[in-house]
Amino acid sequence: MTAGSEAESARPGVSPVTSEGLRATLLTADGVPIDAAYSPAEDPSGGLAVVLAHGFSGALDRPSVRRAAAVMNRSAAVVTFSFRGHGRSGGHSTVGDREVLDLAAAVSWARALGHRRVATVGFSMGGSVVLRHAALFGSTVEIQPAGPQPAGPGLPQRSPGAQQHATSAPKHEPSAPKRAAGRSEHMNRRTDIACAPGTTSGAAAPGPGLPAAAAGASAAADAVISVSAPARWYYRGTAPMRRLHWAVTRPTGRLVSRYALRTRISSAEWDPVPLPPVAAVPLIAPRPLLLVHGDRDPYFPLDHPRTLAAAGDPSSTDLWIEPGFGHAENAASTDLLTRITTWATTHT
Repeated sequence: MTAGSEAESARPGVSPVTSEGLRATLLTADGVPIDAAYSPAEDPSGGLAVVLAHGFSGALDRPSVRRAAAVMNRSAAVVTFSFRGHGRSGGHSTVGDREVLDLAAAVSWARALGHRRVATVGFSMGGSVVLRHAALFGSTVEIQPAGPQPAGPGLPQRSPGAQQHATSAPKHEPSAPKRAAGRSEHMNRRTDIACAPGTTSGAAAPGPGLPAAAAGASAAADAVISVSAPARWYYRGTAPMRRLHWAVTRPTGRLVSRYALRTRISSAEWDPVPLPPVAAVPLIAPRPLLLVHGDRDPYFPLDHPRTLAAAGDPSSTDLWIEPGFGHAENAASTDLLTRITTWATTHT
């Protein structure tokens, strides 16, 4: 299959957004249509494409996402998209689990459009997705292709007497739901995360403990920037996170999310529990990784970015603790977004 035919298979419905941009519908490996847009760089000399992954309840048309994209667009081409269950994309949100397939489709599209250098930039939920995507995509391991998305896979709900990854929660945190055979099976089982249409195998094989995952080179990122991301699942230590858990796990909360936040959330539990961000980080090297977090983040305190940074390879991992910065794309200043884009430009 040629690059052009791969691009068409990944974007069956394409219509102009501007005279120089594209609006596309991407099809993920599990059959979910994803609303996406592409804007070439104002200065195209660098050749870099940034794929921007928004936070929970965001979408590519939200003002905060458009503002971030516009700043990055000054020196890089930008692909924006809406995660499943958000905006005009199909499916239901799995709150960071199967969203790696949405990101893989967007990265693959950037490659099909001719970009040899691609950086992923994720905010909050999107920040956890770019970490897991980088760990899972780029492997030469063959896997079974993913089937269609079930009616509602993947919500982080709890059950009594549970256990969790040893790396995914501190001792004072309540434990997570116990799954069929626990951590060992999760870390060694063949997952159904599969590559986006048109991808081919590429980068180095995964390290120990990485669930075998399809990882075409065209779906892999060259550099990763994670902003305001959690280090572990099930964190409820702040009031905003307790409200978020209510919205995700309760029927009334999901109803409110659907109509007030325009976010459709799956009702099913995660099974198995996805690889936690802190366990994904060591598998990203030698690719460059930038972790950005604000010292006024109301969702995740500073132990989250510091835990992520400690898990990374010191030779390829940078940590920025930003004074006065709050949470995710809504709080990111033009200066911070510009510095993030500059880092991506110089590290790809």
